[in-house]
Amino acid sequence: MVDGLHVAVAGGAGVLAGGINAIAGGGTLISFPALQAVGLSSLDANVTNLVALTPSYLAGSYAQRADLDGQGATVRRLSVVAGAGALAGSVLLVEVSASTFKVVVPFLILLSCAALLVQGRLRALLERRRAARTGPVRERFLEYVTLFLSSVYGGFFGAGLGIMLLAVLGLFSDDAWARLNALKQVLSLIVSVVASAFLAFSGHVVWTLAGVVAVGGIVGGFAGGRLVRVVNPSVLRVLVVLFGVAVAIHYWV
Repeated sequence: MVDGLHVAVAGGAGVLAGGINAIAGGGTLISFPALQAVGLSSLDANVTNLVALTPSYLAGSYAQRADLDGQGATVRRLSVVAGAGALAGSVLLVEVSASTFKVVVPFLILLSCAALLVQGRLRALLERRRAARTGPVRERFLEYVTLFLSSVYGGFFGAGLGIMLLAVLGLFSDDAWARLNALKQVLSLIVSVVASAFLAFSGHVVWTLAGVVAVGGIVGGFAGGRLVRVVNPSVLRVLVVLFGVAVAIHYWV
């Protein structure tokens, strides 16, 4: 049964998750354990969270729409790959048992934390990687493969998807970081929309809480999209990682 406290926790988690996703990525590390804290199983919390955060990606994309100027062709080209990967990940999610998913959750959380932790170093590495080009044809193929795999993960769990997408985009583009982040927001939205459309009929969505998180996520997504140029993402990443590690440890205690 959903009460006022559950609504407050879910709404607050949605605001934080939407803002964190827009600025640095990793917002699921906040909203997913929050949904578990109000009584949802691991699988139900994950599916509900995937569906609920979709509007926050729309809000974040809209807030950064100026940085999407001139990227229409790229968005259309990569959206097909991202959507296919998201569908594959969602199918995989509903095929695994709830007990199996609960076992792998802490490892997925730690993987997401690791991705957040190395994001700064990864960015520096990506900025130097153009000296070792592999050729346009091979680069395009590798871009599609890595984007597809990242999107499979996004359709299955989603925490840290933004970091993975930024890494992929940074490998194959010299664009400014703000423009890459805006493209990441759109691709995250595509992954989330495809996954949500499939998972909406899975029977694992707790719609009341999904709606509350969604509203909070919209507010957070708009705010984060506006603050992406001024908030220190490094500090935010450290705080999210510490929280994520604590959640993972809680699974084993």
